[in-house]
Amino acid sequence: MSEYIVKPDPGDARLTERIIGVDQNGDVAETSVVVERPLTLFLNKQEIVTMMTIGDYPEYLAVGYLINQNMLAPEDEILGIDYDEEIEVVVVRTDRETDFEDKLRKKTLTSGCAQGTAFGDLMEKFEDTVLSPDAVLKTSWLYALTKTINTTPSLYLEAGAIHGCVLAEGDRPLLYMEDVGRHNAIDKIAGYMALNDIPASDKIFYTTGRLTSEMVIKTVQMGIPILVSRSGFTVWGVELARQAGLTLIGRARGRRFVALSGESRIVYDADPKDVPEEPRKLQRKAARGG
Repeated sequence: MSEYIVKPDPGDARLTERIIGVDQNGDVAETSVVVERPLTLFLNKQEIVTMMTIGDYPEYLAVGYLINQNMLAPEDEILGIDYDEEIEVVVVRTDRETDFEDKLRKKTLTSGCAQGTAFGDLMEKFEDTVLSPDAVLKTSWLYALTKTINTTPSLYLEAGAIHGCVLAEGDRPLLYMEDVGRHNAIDKIAGYMALNDIPASDKIFYTTGRLTSEMVIKTVQMGIPILVSRSGFTVWGVELARQAGLTLIGRARGRRFVALSGESRIVYDADPKDVPEEPRKLQRKAARGG
């Protein structure tokens, strides 16, 4: 199996801090804690949003956010992306000036963690997107992917309190992004795909987070036909997946999974009895929500 194009770096000193406390016995305990910091995004001269993020890949996060909020169209040309770490600002510059004040007034909070937002017209692209009918998901790929992802060194394994998202092709994971909010992780992947011209129609998207309406909408808008999670579903997430023809698979742990939409894409080419159960350490993390 080939190496990731991008993967987590749990050794990056910017992303975690060691903090001392006490454990259940009153003994001194030291643990890794994820760092979060603000990042203010501008599109040309317009301030769009301030996000809480771990701070890696700000350029991908900025572009992916704008794409997934329908603020950047396919015909828009990005002239530059300027990031200033000191003042925690990223500016995306395009070939046309844009004014999103009306759209920003319609902003609403979503069920996403941290500073997740969705706009009133988030569904603009959703209903018009047609996902590839030729995409397939072999169960052998699914088992191989979940094993590889779950054993990849990550902030999720190091410190918890974080979400991970992975873009995969077949049984190969390509991009693995993490952040304090699952929306940020998926936006980083969307930004990388856009800036590197990575096609979506034959890809698989994996997340450690819940399969909510937001996750489904963003996956469909990106044109990815298959969404997998180690976590569970929301009813609206399932309804939207069925409306869009998205293959939606949750509770994918070890040999187990449940598909609630798009089952026709699944090819059962592996015997679950031959797949080992998930290690107890990961089961405990999942039960605690990471």
